[in-house]
Amino acid sequence: MHVLEGVFSDEEKQRMIRETARAFGRVAGPKMQENTSVRVHEVRSGCWGGAESVWTTERALEMKAAR
Repeated sequence: MHVLEGVFSDEEKQRMIRETARAFGRVAGPKMQENTSVRVHEVRSGCWGGAESVWTTERALEMKAAR
């Protein structure tokens, strides 16, 4: 998965990894889960976006705080 750099703590990233692998296992089965790897790829602020905006760490932190 891709996330913006500096938004999530190490603990949150570890939880994302575990929960993503578990979700995959619920669909694909336990044997597939045992052989699943998940990578958190951190993208530098301002180097990711869509047609209408470039995404920044600051904006992501604002969204995270508003949850």
